[in-house]
Amino acid sequence: MTPASWPWRGRSGKREEPAGTPTADSPAEDSASAHQVGGDSTPALELGGLPAVSPSSDGSTVPVPADTPACAGMSSSVQVEVSGEGSVGAGRDVSHSAVGAGSRVEHNEVDNRIENTIVGGDVFQAGRDLTINNHPAPPPERVWRPVRVGAMPPLASAFQPRPGLREEIDQARERNATVVLTQVLSGGGGVGKSQLAAHYAHRAHAEGVDVLVWVNAAETAQIITTYAEAAAKACVPGADGQDAESDARAFLDWLAVTERSWLVVLDDLTDLEGAAPWWPRPPAGANGRVLATTRRRDALVTGNGRAIVDIGTYTLAEALAYLRERLAEAGVPHLLDDAAGDLVEALGLLPLALAHAAAYMINEEVGCATYLDLFTDRALRLENLLPPDADTDNYGRRVTTSLLLALDAADHREPTGLATPAIRLAAHLDPAGHPDTLWTTHAVTDYLTTHRTPPPTSTATPEPVTSDQARSVLRLLHHYALITHHPHDAHRAVRLHALTARAARETTPPTDTPATVRTAADALAETWPELEHTARDLAAVLRANTDILADLAGDLLWHPDGHVILFAAGKSLTAVGLFYTAVTHWQRLTANATLLLGDDHPDTLTARGNLATSYRRAGRTGEAIVLEEQVLTDSERILGDDHPDTLTARSNLAHSYWRAGLTGEAIMLEEQVLTDSERILGDDHPDTLTARGNLAASYRQAGRTGEALVLEEQVLADRERILGHDHPDTLTARGNLAFSYGQAGLTGEALVLEEQVLAESERLLGDDHPNTLTARGNLAHSYRQAGRTGEALVLEEQVLAESERLLGDDHPNTLTARGNLAASYAQAGRIGEALVLDERVAAESERLLGDDHPDTLTARANLAASYAQAGRTDEAVDLLRSVAADQARVLGPGHPDAVLSRVDLATVLTRRGRGLLAGDTAGAWRDAAEAVGAVGPYLSDDPATYGPVLADAYGLAAAVLDADGQPQAAADSRSRALQAAGTAPPPRPGDGAADGSRS
Repeated sequence: MTPASWPWRGRSGKREEPAGTPTADSPAEDSASAHQVGGDSTPALELGGLPAVSPSSDGSTVPVPADTPACAGMSSSVQVEVSGEGSVGAGRDVSHSAVGAGSRVEHNEVDNRIENTIVGGDVFQAGRDLTINNHPAPPPERVWRPVRVGAMPPLASAFQPRPGLREEIDQARERNATVVLTQVLSGGGGVGKSQLAAHYAHRAHAEGVDVLVWVNAAETAQIITTYAEAAAKACVPGADGQDAESDARAFLDWLAVTERSWLVVLDDLTDLEGAAPWWPRPPAGANGRVLATTRRRDALVTGNGRAIVDIGTYTLAEALAYLRERLAEAGVPHLLDDAAGDLVEALGLLPLALAHAAAYMINEEVGCATYLDLFTDRALRLENLLPPDADTDNYGRRVTTSLLLALDAADHREPTGLATPAIRLAAHLDPAGHPDTLWTTHAVTDYLTTHRTPPPTSTATPEPVTSDQARSVLRLLHHYALITHHPHDAHRAVRLHALTARAARETTPPTDTPATVRTAADALAETWPELEHTARDLAAVLRANTDILADLAGDLLWHPDGHVILFAAGKSLTAVGLFYTAVTHWQRLTANATLLLGDDHPDTLTARGNLATSYRRAGRTGEAIVLEEQVLTDSERILGDDHPDTLTARSNLAHSYWRAGLTGEAIMLEEQVLTDSERILGDDHPDTLTARGNLAASYRQAGRTGEALVLEEQVLADRERILGHDHPDTLTARGNLAFSYGQAGLTGEALVLEEQVLAESERLLGDDHPNTLTARGNLAHSYRQAGRTGEALVLEEQVLAESERLLGDDHPNTLTARGNLAASYAQAGRIGEALVLDERVAAESERLLGDDHPDTLTARANLAASYAQAGRTDEAVDLLRSVAADQARVLGPGHPDAVLSRVDLATVLTRRGRGLLAGDTAGAWRDAAEAVGAVGPYLSDDPATYGPVLADAYGLAAAVLDADGQPQAAADSRSRALQAAGTAPPPRPGDGAADGSRS
């Protein structure tokens, strides 16, 4: 790709008058070195004098010697005319005047090479009456030699033109005389600022810019020296070589007025305060430009017509292109393997790091995958992986030195002595960012106070660092491009490049690392929101920072105990519904606790208990139960029966029993937990409220809906009183009460609560939170119960799609969502779609949950109902027989699900028997007898539910007996039917009838 040229906009072809009249001993210009660009062996371009040309007598051009200044060949002399006898005239210096009566000498500065009449050297004429007249000669054609000052770096191997950045630079220079290249990412060096500046300087040189000055601007003295040298070579008026500062000022003055085209590059401008007087002023015309590179981002960089262009790292495509071209140039393209993308990402897309890494790979003949393994091994240091002898692209410094170059200068700026400890602390957090409120915590200010670098001459104890000073050091590090601080980014306000962070960690004394790690953890804990649902984004950022810190800290966060931040991050994952990620977190935490603290340490028990909870929330109930039974046994042995952690372990096990359908075992434990919690913790303790709510859920699952309602109404009132209406636990309590209302047939009351719960969950937890999905599914279930099938379908299709996306196809909640949607399809008459879903749910439940899980039994019952609705009556009957028996065995004969399956079986049998009346009275009689046997024994337990179904069965029996010619027996059956129907109370107005499917 051909680089864009610098648009010199001076007057083409016009050459100005010479800048001044040097004396005979004007300094000669240095000779130019060879001009080569590109390649590893390319030397820096010494911007000395280049050969110029001047006209010969025949009009052709001849070289002007390279060791002469820009104005060489334009020195002045005199023309002497002599008349009169006895006259003598002297050339060169006319102060040696003529002799003779009436003689007169007049002189002006002229060129002593005058066509036809000039004699080079001394002039002598003699005559009688002497008259000397000086006449200026006609001006000759002036010849300008291009001025080149400074050592411009060659373009790097495999130089990437970075078209996006070049376009931004080009646009900036169209609008402004000065373009300042800084960087958007922190890390100081290595982002390619100087290489981009060199690209423009090479183009300007190739296009013949009149004056090109490359300044190593790290020190103000070097700027002055280079300007003075440029003034001498350009023959600037007022520059006499006696005082460098005076000559430098003369050079700046000349740049502001000259019509010559010029480019001044201020590379690595560091001391902005000292350099302030030495910025070239905008030129009078459009023929001059300044290009500056700097690590600083102060306000001092801006103003006075300067345009700032932020230089970031390579894009992914540019980084891969660089690596590909660099390896190909070296003849080892095979080293570019499938790990190239991961490697350039690990190197942070930083040009400096990529250059060193490529050279290492070439020297050691290792591919991307092998080098990536080496680079990610933190036992190896950057100086080994990116060694100085791999600097083939002439960055000029060790990587760690380049990245942290400005740190010493920052340490000497106010607030003094804080830059180094601050960047070491930031280096142990997520490079992608952390909140700047972390820097106002007590942990951070105490750390900065203790680790402040004292001034060399100070022996006094430093004053405590304030939160304002802590924030000031962020701005200081930002100004020196060691970090990026954007206060408007509330949660990731402080960022730094990953390689800068690694360099800072590797230069931290080992004795300081434990305190730095502990401070980072304490500060994260102080910053953690008390109510995560009010700051979900902040919690996510803090979890990411905790992961980075834990990975870097090794075992430093496990002495003497596990740091609280490790547990907070795991609980946060579970709270936001990231169950699978939570499993991974708690597995790692449990392994570390077991290794570093031992099996019986309380923190190990806590980690194992939380791992079991994450198993259960991820649908791995069996594994949860095994682990929780072990944790409960160990807690009772180590902590005692009444320890709060033992109560928690017992409650967790009961919850898993409930999830597994072991309702009796769950109720036994939960009744014990509630009693102990009230005795030990008090009635209003959050754990006591949780225990009461869990027991209510188990009562509901056992069919003891009335008892569940009493407890849940109490829990909701207590939650609202203690935690407030908007707390997530209050929403859960409200949703549980609504579910029990629905199960009790109080559909209207359930709808009111569930619509409220859904709206509050969306507002407080977000649309994607698992609790929000549950609230949406519960509302849809109540809509279906109320006959509002269309509204139910809209919600259930949304819930299923979101559950599959967020939880996965195999999560228990996803199976429930799929079953609920099938029930609504069936109620809407879309039986084909319902059957497809029901068959899938039944098969997946058997595979994932087991044959006897309550949810599996529900799925099979729902499939039987769809078979019946689709006219596949025989399949429905067979399946309902099996389900009713299994539910009576697993859940108990009085469980609502077992009752409903018996009712469904009797209903389907009665319907099938009526169809058999015309041709198979024996078959109809068998169905009637089985239907009566299915529900008749339980009539007294629930007359409202069983009565109508039993009456239909007796009615079928009477019809069979009538057809068989047994009127007396038929009359007896009709009497029994009337008795059964009379036991059922009339339905309450306003309540919709429940369908035969369950959620």
